[in-house]
Amino acid sequence: MVLLAQDKPKERKGELYFAWGYNTEWYTQSTVHVSQGNVGNVYDLINVKGHDHKGWDMGLLSEPITIPQYNYRLGYFFNKGNSWGIEINFDHTKFIITDGNYQMKGQFGGKSVDSNLAFLRANGFYYYLNNGANFLLFNAVRRWQLCSNADENFKFSGIVKAGIGPVIPHVENSLFGERNHPHFQLGGWNMGIEGALRANFYKYIYLEYANKLDFASYSGLKILHGGTISQSFGTYEMILTLGASIPVGKRI
Repeated sequence: MVLLAQDKPKERKGELYFAWGYNTEWYTQSTVHVSQGNVGNVYDLINVKGHDHKGWDMGLLSEPITIPQYNYRLGYFFNKGNSWGIEINFDHTKFIITDGNYQMKGQFGGKSVDSNLAFLRANGFYYYLNNGANFLLFNAVRRWQLCSNADENFKFSGIVKAGIGPVIPHVENSLFGERNHPHFQLGGWNMGIEGALRANFYKYIYLEYANKLDFASYSGLKILHGGTISQSFGTYEMILTLGASIPVGKRI
């Protein structure tokens, strides 16, 4: 029996996807501005270096899956093949100031200061966004299908994403031996652009490798004595995610 063209099963027009994965990143140097007007402290820590904390230091899956630096993606493509889409894009990234000597300039205890500070955890100094620098982006997405086999059980695509959104940091620090009360807060904004290669297997499962550039500006991060911290830095990320793709929408 030969199927006529009009008898062929119609396919869904759109495509919903969800992915979970993990990341590693590198940060630019930045200046941390500390303001504690109640005790006369308004100073900058200049050209500080930061590093990430990947997690699972004691072995793969040694801790819950949300402990390492994870990512999730929820998106929708409006058409099959080469198409535009939208995406909610979240990166649980961790930023930790690297131990070292940094220039401290401004006022401390109401007195002018311009000297090197040994910023060492052993000496009571640390600054962590260790439960997350936490980039949330609302992305526009463009996909180009590069190749596929005859039945489309395998497809290979190139993807570009760009967007803007809030940061949701978890702030933990100890300055001159005084620790804050760690907590999550809305504390600024970020924007990013991401390039990815996606391999779809058996139509519904895919593996995606991405490289991402992000700029984040943090402000009003609460510390002791009614104080705040502000900081901006750039990030380069490498991200690997495993996802599921589900046809949805009107049949065509």
